[in-house]
Amino acid sequence: MAKSKIEESFKKWQTSAKQDADLIKELKEIENNKAEIEDRFYKDLDFGTAGIRGIIGAGTNRMNVYVVGRITQAFSIYLNKLKPNNLVAISFDSRIKSEFFAKTAAQVFAANGIKVKIFKELKPVPILSYAVRHLNCDGGVMITASHNPSEYNGYKIYGNDGCQVLDDVALKISDFIKNIDIFGFSFGNFEESAQNGLISFCDDEIEQSFLNCVQKSLIQPEILNYSAINAAYTPLHGSGMEPVQRMLKKLHVGSVHIVECQRYPNGNFPTCKSPNPEQFEVFNLAIEYCNKHNLDVAIASDPDCDRVGVVVRQGVDDGYKILNGNQIGVLMLNYICQQRLEMGTMPKKPVAIATIVSTPMAEKIAAHYGIELQKVLTGFKYIGEKIGEFEEKGEQSRFIFGFEESQGYLAGSYVRDKDGVFAAMLICEMVAFYKNKFKKNLLDVLNELHNHFGHYKSVTQSIVLKGKHGLEQMMKIMDWFRTNRIDHIGGFKIYAKLDYFLSKAQCLSKNRSEIYSIKLPKSNVIEFRLKNKSKIIIRVSGTEPKIKIYYHVVGCNEKEATELANKLQESFTCFCNHINQ
Repeated sequence: MAKSKIEESFKKWQTSAKQDADLIKELKEIENNKAEIEDRFYKDLDFGTAGIRGIIGAGTNRMNVYVVGRITQAFSIYLNKLKPNNLVAISFDSRIKSEFFAKTAAQVFAANGIKVKIFKELKPVPILSYAVRHLNCDGGVMITASHNPSEYNGYKIYGNDGCQVLDDVALKISDFIKNIDIFGFSFGNFEESAQNGLISFCDDEIEQSFLNCVQKSLIQPEILNYSAINAAYTPLHGSGMEPVQRMLKKLHVGSVHIVECQRYPNGNFPTCKSPNPEQFEVFNLAIEYCNKHNLDVAIASDPDCDRVGVVVRQGVDDGYKILNGNQIGVLMLNYICQQRLEMGTMPKKPVAIATIVSTPMAEKIAAHYGIELQKVLTGFKYIGEKIGEFEEKGEQSRFIFGFEESQGYLAGSYVRDKDGVFAAMLICEMVAFYKNKFKKNLLDVLNELHNHFGHYKSVTQSIVLKGKHGLEQMMKIMDWFRTNRIDHIGGFKIYAKLDYFLSKAQCLSKNRSEIYSIKLPKSNVIEFRLKNKSKIIIRVSGTEPKIKIYYHVVGCNEKEATELANKLQESFTCFCNHINQ
């Protein structure tokens, strides 16, 4: 955006942004800070793989009541063009201003004649996804920024199938947004709309019905009735505490220790810098519980309870090791396949689903058990889409498990988004099963899988590039890899390059020049496949100012795999640094 337009937008906000006193204060504080003004107004927040997400504050490039109102107005127009008399479900997590933003969205929907069912208190993503289908809604909204630091919030849009809207719908909503002035819609009034019957609160029975479905999706829930689960659980100040605790009680599990100082919702996340269960630091307090009570594992869910992380005791005196999303995913996949086959509950033509950036080890495990593994783009909505396709054919029972490397897991078709409540319970089930039957922990089982299928290692690297200049750098990096040919990375030969934006896969061998089409939606992702069975995938994050690079390698042992991953990362990082010089 031109500087004159940025200044014009800023002045407009100074005179018109009166809906939130915090915004008035912020605009006053930055009026002489040109760099801050540019960063807040040079663009609008964009739809990513998980809706809109950004830092809370004043400006079109921030999360605030006007951005929430504008996107809600656009979603309202989209719904009302499809049909009259719509119904939308709304939930929110523990983040700063989440409840305020949720009620704002409810007011704007009501002002557009759309009925709203909103939860009285915070509820996680999977319950919102379940509520959309349970209440026969035409759409849903979740106010959350998932695992981001406390200064972030966001807005996820769901379709009538309980799945986050796919790219075609997101594009239509984006087009409506462009034609709506940031101050050109009615906020309505929450109390008046409630009195008129346009806004009402969700019943408590929705959560109980959801928990019943979670229980049915477990493989052997009876194991939890008599086994000591020797674990700690923390909701990281988020929305997972109530449903997870209710599920523990429902299954008569009494030996999971709750990390008390992280039990209650708090959007400032005072005990952890970033409430991301992918990071070992968030487990510091949980590990204190583990050491005090001699526990085997600690489980953490993120603020909207759609992701779950795990740390496992390595030995009596060796401390704890965090499992990444791929490791948890293959443990779950192996357990589900093994036990369902043994119990005779495996459906005909079973299918598991993983994203393209998830570990190739999942393919080996699925093939071992005769399971079809389908690959989809990054974002759990694509897994939800596949489940919907099965359901349309009356074949939803074929879906046995879906996961993504960023700690999202689901088994069962009762929701269309990743479910941290289910994941926490399945982890408890696995801990109980392996401990009681084989005297093993999850790390022991993972090591056995590596010994059988290969020592797969996956490393994710994030290159953070903030602001307008950062966005330009990201596009420069992606364009360079898209338009230039490289034959080696880290001394290893590249045999294929897949460009998911151009929808083509190209063989880079001297003797072959085939180009194949990729049968997936377009996405700004480039993948390199190496002769040594390694993969490097690079993509622009849809929710954060960063490029993410995924290194997938396999070695004869853990040491070899680690060295190989480090070598590839060092080489590829040099490419990226050279491009931006």
